[in-house]
Amino acid sequence: VQLQASGGGLVRPGGSLRLSCAASVNIFSINIMGWCRHAPGKQRELVAAITSGGSPSYVDSVKGRFTISRDNAKNTVFLLMNSLKPEDTAVYYCRADMLNSRYWGQGTLVTVSS
Repeated sequence: VQLQASGGGLVRPGGSLRLSCAASVNIFSINIMGWCRHAPGKQRELVAAITSGGSPSYVDSVKGRFTISRDNAKNTVFLLMNSLKPEDTAVYYCRADMLNSRYWGQGTLVTVSS
């Protein structure tokens, strides 16, 4: 399984970005897809995930600001990030859990700064 992440960049506080993660397989076959982030000096954390049935979950710090969704026809999962804060600055990674294996995409850098 290959995952191609895109959409990172520089945005001002309060702004928005949408990350995309395109999978090389039909995402119906992936149990859970998610987005993790790794900020300097912090541990990597799972910020949002979505099951094959479409049920989303979020870490408390992004609830109400981030929305994870999926486009099954395009085998792509999105992370819409609104009301971005400087503390959201991190490298964001796409992750897929499938058949007792975990796959990672390359990171995409999100920088929130004025």
